Amino acid sequence: MKNNHVTTLDLHLNAIDFNFNYFKSKLHSTTKILVVIKAFGYGTSAIEIAKHLEQKVDYFAVAYANEGIALRNAGIETPILVLHPQKNNLKKIIDFCLEPNIYSINILKAFIEISKELKVQNYPIHIKFNTGLNRLGFTEKNISEIVSLIKPQKEVTITSVFSHIAASEDLNEREFTLQQITTFKKVSSILINQIPSTPFKHMLNTSGIINYASEAQFDMVRLGIGLYGFGNSKNETSKLKNVVVLKSIISQIHTIKKGETVGYNRAYKATSTVKTATIPIGHADGISRQLSNGVGYVYINNQKAYIVGNVCMDMIMVNITEINCNEGDEVLVYKNQQHIESLAKAIHTIPYELLTAISQRVGRVLK
Repeated sequence: MKNNHVTTLDLHLNAIDFNFNYFKSKLHSTTKILVVIKAFGYGTSAIEIAKHLEQKVDYFAVAYANEGIALRNAGIETPILVLHPQKNNLKKIIDFCLEPNIYSINILKAFIEISKELKVQNYPIHIKFNTGLNRLGFTEKNISEIVSLIKPQKEVTITSVFSHIAASEDLNEREFTLQQITTFKKVSSILINQIPSTPFKHMLNTSGIINYASEAQFDMVRLGIGLYGFGNSKNETSKLKNVVVLKSIISQIHTIKKGETVGYNRAYKATSTVKTATIPIGHADGISRQLSNGVGYVYINNQKAYIVGNVCMDMIMVNITEINCNEGDEVLVYKNQQHIESLAKAIHTIPYELLTAISQRVGRVLK
């Protein structure tokens, strides 16, 4: 069924190219690039981003197997790393030629077992070490058991060894980050020296590329939020191009008299006569209710229009008293990175959350 929602998310592919090349310029010519397109490409469109970049990247990464399967079904042939595989999806991972992050002995044993059942050989797996994020991954004490499981079999081969920095964007945590890098160098070397394959190594995310490319570039980097226009600092974001513009229209204009209220629970009460515009986008589209009643704002005719009343499921109302506009006029719900960062800061969150919350019922338009 065709999506006829008038609210759309414009995706600027030229900005994707610019941002990709910006980060590539910070790397050695031989360094591989993995592009992270989990969570629908950080709320954009994983399939369209993958199609656009397939000839330029060495790997894609997704969080879960079904995300990788969707890419394969769309014709993407580039290697795809599944960052958080679950035991019940291991057969699907092999069926669709995806490559699992192996983060525990339990998952390693299960994957070797399913690989034997399916009679595969030298299937690529990726070993993750926990160096301080304490989310997923092996530690040094697991290495001997990893080696004992890997050496006697031919079903799987370790293609890469990697880790993840906990605070790559925070230079106040530089000492901790350098310790993580040191730990990774140690554990990866111990493992690699005891296995028959020669895996490549990777550790850096977007902020890692910016701040630690000289210390921990290794063989590959993982580009995530930076591709979509955010550098995790005001300075770095200013060097990137805006990828997403969330747009809608004015459905109706109301005159609200002094003493009248707007929206559910009568959350806004007019202290003088005001004009409001109703816009067809709400919390079901990803607009947080925390942006209600003067916290969040949109742009209409290049002027800020603040939300009045509570964000509804499918609509918001904004104050247009001082704005010359008409029903049907364009509304910029997310104008650019700075707008998104301002809204995120206002509700004590980060741009990642606002981007990934954008509903799939909002049509994606390639620009």
